[in-house]
Amino acid sequence: MQYSKYILAIILIFAGVMHFVKPYFFIKIMPSYIPFHLKLVYISGLVEILCGILLLFPQTQNIGAKLSIALFIAVFPANIQMAKDFYTENHPYLWLAILRLPLQLVLIWWAFKFTNYGGS
Repeated sequence: MQYSKYILAIILIFAGVMHFVKPYFFIKIMPSYIPFHLKLVYISGLVEILCGILLLFPQTQNIGAKLSIALFIAVFPANIQMAKDFYTENHPYLWLAILRLPLQLVLIWWAFKFTNYGGS
């Protein structure tokens, strides 16, 4: 199970870095009712990197996992928006956008495994 924590941490850190490398990809999928798109893309990228780093160490793993869960919930509206936009555009990767929706539940469960309540 320990290797699983490192995989999740790497995914989070990589995704966070991508917020700085390709911020406009993330801006495009943000719902219009959310303000400050670019700032929030950078903030969420920093939070993802922080979550990944916190997961790496036993002393901070619990807070990193709980913060990851909060992050996965917070970004869910962007995943919904992406699926809606892909549907409207008849985008060829609509299936992937739809697949991302239940994937958030898997990510929440995965992070929960590393909380004090999850048994790791």
